[in-house]
Amino acid sequence: MLIDYQHVDINQQEHTVLTDVNFHLDEGEFVYLIGKVGTGKTSLLKTFYGELPVATGKARVLDNDMTAIRQKHIPALRRRLGVVFQDFQLLTDRTVHDNLVFVLKATGWKNKPEMQARIEEVLALVGMKNKGYKFPHELSGGEQQRIVLARAILNQPKIVLADEPTGNLDEETSCQIMQLLREISAKGSAVVMTTHNLKLVHDFPGIVYQCHGHHIEEITQTFYQQQSINN
Repeated sequence: MLIDYQHVDINQQEHTVLTDVNFHLDEGEFVYLIGKVGTGKTSLLKTFYGELPVATGKARVLDNDMTAIRQKHIPALRRRLGVVFQDFQLLTDRTVHDNLVFVLKATGWKNKPEMQARIEEVLALVGMKNKGYKFPHELSGGEQQRIVLARAILNQPKIVLADEPTGNLDEETSCQIMQLLREISAKGSAVVMTTHNLKLVHDFPGIVYQCHGHHIEEITQTFYQQQSINN
């Protein structure tokens, strides 16, 4: 199991964000976290990569005990995760190619031909093969998100965490990004994605968890039954 949370409490400063969280992720799964703004979706993701501490319960991510993980071990955990942010967080002062080089160097790659081959591979995978020379500001929102996906999968992570990856994109571009995420999942990376877009959850089925009232609940069957009734 890639992620195993049992009876976990998540706090932010003095506030309880989520309580009694039970969440599991296995290889190759595609999981959605849905719920209104402020219900704890992003906070839960942040605990997976060590940005937020876990207060109580059993919490394991890629065999790391997140209730006891030391700060010095968090970079090694993050190298095994791919994180996709809604606001891209690309380095604006360098080209797409150099953004990807930066990540590879930061995660311990040293062989230049191997780095170049991997960059070409991920850019081809996300349909951006000939855009390596461009700067982020020269790309559309959808193109920037493709680069963010390429960056997230550089190290062939076991888990990709995607926080509202289609939040700033139009419907057609959102569908293209979803298809890419599904392809990434099919190649072996489990995906956990937060979203407000229930149409995407309907069109690209997965396991569905809902955050509501400081709790999280798996609602996959109920969600898709309700969707079929509504349609």
